[in-house]
Parts: sequence; C-alpha cells; structure tokens
Amino acid sequence: QVQLVESGGGLVQPGGSLRVSCAASGISFSISTMGWYRQAPGKQRELVATINSGGFTNYADSVKGRFTISRDNANNTVYLQMNSLKPEDTAVYYCNAKIRIWGPNYWGQGTQVTVSS
Repeated sequence: QVQLVESGGGLVQPGGSLRVSCAASGISFSISTMGWYRQAPGKQRELVATINSGGFTNYADSVKGRFTISRDNANNTVYLQMNSLKPEDTAVYYCNAKIRIWGPNYWGQGTQVTVSS
C-alpha cells in the first residue's frame, strides 16, 4: 500500500554533492513527517534529517550545515541535498515516513551513496 522509492545515489568524490530523492505513494504525504536515515557497513542505522508537515527540520550533528532536507508536497517527494560530502557519509540512505507519534513507520529500499576518490 505505502511505497517509498529512493533514487539519486551514486559515487561522488570527497567535497562533492549529490541529491537523493524519495517518491512516496499510498500515504497522505502532506501531513506526514518525512525523514532520511543511513546505515554504513558495521554501523547501526542512524537518523540524518527529518522534516515535518509544517516544514520544520531536524538534522544530525554530523551533517548539520552540509545537508538540507526539503519536500515537494505537490509531487509527494522528499529530497536530501548533500554538499561537502565526506568518506564517512558513505552509506545506504533510506527514506522514512510517519504520521503522528503513534503512527507506523514506513521505509524505502534504500539508495547507495559512496564518497570516495
């Protein structure tokens, strides 16, 4: 029913930029809180950024000032603009959707971002 499809991942050199996208369907997107999480090999999945229905954002300290989360309600899409990328940003990036604190979490399949020379 709910589907989140990430795209835009790839290989980028340190200091470069990428924008990953998440297209949502089967959910009331405009009232949802959307988020990006990532998981690197040997590490737990961690929150990267969230944006709620009012447009308020939250970022992990490790990406603050470098990454920007945004949403396009007309197209049911959330974006993560990643600038000044570092090798430690290498991970699978997952899209997340949630409505209300008591609501279920939905996850995408993930998109690989590799930062390497």
